Amino acid sequence: MKGYIIAQINVKNDENYKEYLKNVTTIANKYGGEYIIRAGNFEIMEGKWEYKRNVVIKFPSIQKAREFYDSVEYQPIKKIRIDNSDSNLIIIEGGN
Repeated sequence: MKGYIIAQINVKNDENYKEYLKNVTTIANKYGGEYIIRAGNFEIMEGKWEYKRNVVIKFPSIQKAREFYDSVEYQPIKKIRIDNSDSNLIIIEGGN
């Protein structure tokens, strides 16, 4: 089964966050990551949605998603995201 990272993000510092955006795709690609959703317009149909940026990255497996998240390359980039945004992030198993 495929592995997915789903993130909800509110960026607090756009200028600093650019460094994250500049580097994260290359690292995700190294682990087979493919961006399915990256920001984009959305419409709230039910409930409350407090995050302005939504991201879904598909990986070949849940293990590859974990390897990306735990990778040495991602750690300094992850710190930039954490320091410059509020976010929720999950790794979830899903279909093709």
